Amino acid sequence: MLDLDAEDKTLGEKEIIRLQQMKTGALIVSSVEAGAVLGKASPHARHALVAYARAVGLAFQIADDLLDHTASEAEMGKATGKDADAGKETLLSLWGEDRAREQARILTEQALGYLEEFGDKAELLRDVAQFAIHRRR
Repeated sequence: MLDLDAEDKTLGEKEIIRLQQMKTGALIVSSVEAGAVLGKASPHARHALVAYARAVGLAFQIADDLLDHTASEAEMGKATGKDADAGKETLLSLWGEDRAREQARILTEQALGYLEEFGDKAELLRDVAQFAIHRRR
């Protein structure tokens, strides 16, 4: 609903980030946090995992906006350019392509930093973070 409400509205950076965190980011956070709860993670570990998930979620959304802007329909397997056509503000439309790519990279590095304490046990989560910004679809 919030996504639809944002069409044809001018949003600031904080509002766009909040909106994007409530989309795919919220799904990633809830999935990672559920794993932390089921795995009986300590409060400190749970906090680190949630911080990881927030960073990955926003990086994923930025990458998604970049793909929507730069990839073809054939590459994506779906229509592209939908956000621009709908007049939706995104971090890409606010920052431009170069800064959006850089921010996605920075967020991914931050996410990986939150996993350092977990060593090899977090390898799959590291792969997820890399996939989030390097995917082609």
